[in-house]
Amino acid sequence: MQAGLDWELIALVAGGASALLIAWDGVLRKGPRSDTLKGILEIAWPVLFVALMGMLLKFMDFAAVLLVAAVATGLAWLVDRRVFAPRREAAEPEPIVVDMARAFFPVIVVVFLIRSFWVEPFKIPSGSMKPTLLVGDFILVNKYTYGIRLPVVNRKVVEVGEVKRGDVVVFRYPLDPSVDYIKRVVGIPGDRIAYRGKVLTVNGRTLVPEPAGHYTDAELNWLRLPQFKEPLGDKPHGMLVIPTEPVVNLAQVRQFPHRDNCEYNDDGFTCTVPAGRYFMMGDNRDQSADSRYWGFVPDDHIKGRAFLVWMNFGDFKRIGNGID
Repeated sequence: MQAGLDWELIALVAGGASALLIAWDGVLRKGPRSDTLKGILEIAWPVLFVALMGMLLKFMDFAAVLLVAAVATGLAWLVDRRVFAPRREAAEPEPIVVDMARAFFPVIVVVFLIRSFWVEPFKIPSGSMKPTLLVGDFILVNKYTYGIRLPVVNRKVVEVGEVKRGDVVVFRYPLDPSVDYIKRVVGIPGDRIAYRGKVLTVNGRTLVPEPAGHYTDAELNWLRLPQFKEPLGDKPHGMLVIPTEPVVNLAQVRQFPHRDNCEYNDDGFTCTVPAGRYFMMGDNRDQSADSRYWGFVPDDHIKGRAFLVWMNFGDFKRIGNGID
């Protein structure tokens, strides 16, 4: 099998080469620029900018990088307009970096606002939500369903709606907030959750799953798994189990905040959801690392509700599927 392209290395090389060219043009070049050099620099500046933003993604999330990009391009454009533009000769061309900043700034701001307050795209990286979501699904996440939050700091400033049992949500992984996870909400604050014999109980109500045939999992050597409809929330949802797997692998349960709210044994577990937190589980119950193992999700980690599959390059029939 051939290895994929190392995009990080490609970006580093391209950005480094662009930086060297720009530095040579600004410091060592003698004489006027040729038309060919101007054309190359018009490519080098955007390449350097994109490479720098890509490097920042290693240290901050995408929303923060977009904010940095918007501030940087906006300042470059504003400073030139107020300070340098009035001093230029009428026939003197606008610097390439200013032209780039002026072109990029409105686009970055629009993307930042849409992604922060309206919808955010997300790609399904694993099979933990089968059969609801498949690996390779590109989905849209509604950012305002549960309230309007300030971007980057993720502080809620306007209440709109509440997280409900059965919602499929994207959230920041409690053990590493730089990583996004997607699971189904099975417990809201105050709920008492039990999971025994592959059956979920919420506040004393046993959610008996209804058999729904079998699901053939290509990622598990075409293993046929029992498929069920679980009556959680407003509408039943698909669920898979592997009969031979334990309800919970006790060796993988971590120490997490409010761990004393949970009781584990060989038959399963019982947890009381603390205030301001949620209990998440994957629909592919025996192939999901979820709240059983790493604990509750704080409210300020919630990013939004998944509502639509907008693309899957391996299965175009999934395009336009709603997410229940």
